[in-house]
Amino acid sequence: MDTLALILSIIGSINWGLVGIFKFDLVAWIFGGQTGVVSRIIYTIVGLAGLWCISLLFRRNALPAQQDD
Repeated sequence: MDTLALILSIIGSINWGLVGIFKFDLVAWIFGGQTGVVSRIIYTIVGLAGLWCISLLFRRNALPAQQDD
């Protein structure tokens, strides 16, 4: 679940980057505008994934420590 939430959060941040830099909403373009039902579902899922990722900040073993060999 953590990996899926991170992937969705990355997709959301790429979309927001496109909106900020180019005024281009990729999700709306692919799924029929910002008010389209599918677009709103995608926005909601990405938002929930972002909220899930907040929990990663408060878990000690959320991501494995990198080991030097």
